[in-house]
Amino acid sequence: MAQQWRENIISLDDARTLDGLFARRVRRSGERVAYRSFDRSSQEWQDYSWSRMADEIARWQDALAGESLAPGDRVAVLLRNSPEWVMFDQASLGMGLVVVPLYTDDRPDNIDYILRDAAVKLLLVQDAGRWKRLAPVLKENQVLQRVLVLDGGRDEAAVRESDERVRMVGEWLPAGGSALRRRRGDPHELASIIYTSGTTGRPKGVMLSHHNMLSVAHAALTMIDVYEEDLFLSFLPLSHTLERTAGYYLPVMTGSTVAYARSVAQLAQDLQVVRPTAMIAVPRIFERVYGRLKEQMEKKSGLARGLFESAVEVGWRRFLRQQGRARWHPLELAHPLLERLVAARIKAALGGRLRLAVSGGAPLSPEIAKVFIGLGVPILQGYGLTETSPVISVNPPHDNEPASVGPPLRGIEVKIGDNDELLVKSPGVMMGYWNNHAATTQMIDSDGWLHTGDQARIENGHIYITGRIKDILVLSNGEKIPPADMELAIALDPLIAQVMVVGEGRPFLTALVVLDGDFWPGLAQECGLDPMAPESLRDAGVIGVVQRHIKEALRDFPGYAKIRRVTLLLEPWTVDNGLMTPTMKIKRAQVLERHAREVDAMYEGGPAAGDRR
Repeated sequence: MAQQWRENIISLDDARTLDGLFARRVRRSGERVAYRSFDRSSQEWQDYSWSRMADEIARWQDALAGESLAPGDRVAVLLRNSPEWVMFDQASLGMGLVVVPLYTDDRPDNIDYILRDAAVKLLLVQDAGRWKRLAPVLKENQVLQRVLVLDGGRDEAAVRESDERVRMVGEWLPAGGSALRRRRGDPHELASIIYTSGTTGRPKGVMLSHHNMLSVAHAALTMIDVYEEDLFLSFLPLSHTLERTAGYYLPVMTGSTVAYARSVAQLAQDLQVVRPTAMIAVPRIFERVYGRLKEQMEKKSGLARGLFESAVEVGWRRFLRQQGRARWHPLELAHPLLERLVAARIKAALGGRLRLAVSGGAPLSPEIAKVFIGLGVPILQGYGLTETSPVISVNPPHDNEPASVGPPLRGIEVKIGDNDELLVKSPGVMMGYWNNHAATTQMIDSDGWLHTGDQARIENGHIYITGRIKDILVLSNGEKIPPADMELAIALDPLIAQVMVVGEGRPFLTALVVLDGDFWPGLAQECGLDPMAPESLRDAGVIGVVQRHIKEALRDFPGYAKIRRVTLLLEPWTVDNGLMTPTMKIKRAQVLERHAREVDAMYEGGPAAGDRR
């Protein structure tokens, strides 16, 4: 029997607030499956109906009612994606509290800063291990009055005794709850403070109202059809605004089911088990899959590689024709065979039912987009900022231009300002930065336009991001170079894990390159070197190999894109060592500071001999 697809969308007027949205969904779809989660104790996937979620949320609300919290007070959540994240969020919103989401892998000192800045009174933590890492820095926090630990594990007793503020969720929650609280809240009241970990300076708290996030979720549904029967696989952290708006509130609005992936490491297995129809992702996920495909193809026969390349090319031609951008070509006659031999296997690895995959949070390489779309995986690139709740634009399936970030959502105005900067007016634009009026006025001008900091052009209604104003490198000769696209292309090479192009105020471009730890030993041995010896990274032969890889990656770039020298590194830039934000953006200033000596060394004596081109 053919799959039926039904729309069951809750309107903004019916929802009013985020908690009102959830209450409406419970009334409409009570016994349908809302969430699916892997239970670690039973080692089985469990389903939660909307009604069961409502009962659990009521228990959380009864427990929160005993914590001396008033509407407007801030509460923070430090959990993996799970039904409990939703329970806490909905219980808090339904009592007029303001939710502050935290990244589970953020550094303790950063979390301490956020909790103090937002004057958070209650904190929900995943497990005893995470609390033990946080406890030393939160000892002196006088505002934090309650710490809830979801999973005590073997350290439960010790953790409970370590701090009188700590309670285990299991004993804190009442055995049964009263009814889910109903209120008629103001859609424009503050719902959440989301801290953006900028690549420089302390994070700023973005204030988003209920209406901000609801309006963006609803506007997205005018671009992309989402149905009651859709099954989302959620793996981006819910502390990331893209996942929260598009992967949580939007499925509540449509009545779709959300399954929570166990971890990114287990994503391949979860795709096979869950078999999602929709997912929200960042380009890094597609880059990893692409890297594995490329690696596998290099080991296969010339025939297998030829079939793969043909499948991509024919599928891409077919896609362009379906989009109205090309005519039918005789090569398309091979599509059914190539679909069966190649594309169907790739799609089966993604669960076999994926009908839409939205990519956001960072630029998606056009090369990667072409491969996946050519193989029949419908990637839709979008764009936004935390400050815009977050979506500004997305490619709709019927007008998908992968090199662009799509047209703006309905109700959103965009224009190009000075220095080609993209300016935005949207019902999703934040209320401002928490406790930071100066930063707010810098971001939103007196006419209400939000300054994105991104350079763009608009063609045929689609937005094309061309660079980032702050990231533009100005060489000592005045030449302006946007490094982001170069870094994106270089990082596609399996040999290279991370890269940062350097050149501000310098006569030419160089790069700091973090090699992939899996590929480095093989490369070192091929060059007759000891991979464990630090001096091997400075060997001219190895550097020459990496430079050839970089030159190949940049072969289609304009003349300015020449990397004259490189420094090879093995220690990755991570959140833990302070060189990446929790949203996986490289902190350029900190990386340059950490590697200042190596950068200076690359500019001693000018470009390498024979390298003046």
